[in-house]
Amino acid sequence: MIEYILLMAQPGEGGGGGGMAMLLMFALIFLVMYFFMIRPQQKREKTRQKMISELKKGDRVVTNSGIIGSVWGIKDTIVVLKVYEDVKLEVLKTAVASKIE
Repeated sequence: MIEYILLMAQPGEGGGGGGMAMLLMFALIFLVMYFFMIRPQQKREKTRQKMISELKKGDRVVTNSGIIGSVWGIKDTIVVLKVYEDVKLEVLKTAVASKIE
């Protein structure tokens, strides 16, 4: 009887604890992805949204396409950029990549 119990308790025979280890591994992978990929992206997007909401006339900005200009006017979802003396472009606020200090 004792031999039968010892044979059943040997690792590799049963496999009852494998599911918990697999679940723990997936949780660990998710945590690593969250802290190294998802969280920094959310933080960058939050600071970018703050920068876009704080745009004012006279700020120098760069668009996603590389156009550099000064903010001449701001509408609801559009920013009017003064690129050259009499050249003004209307671009979406979401197209503004960054401010130039």
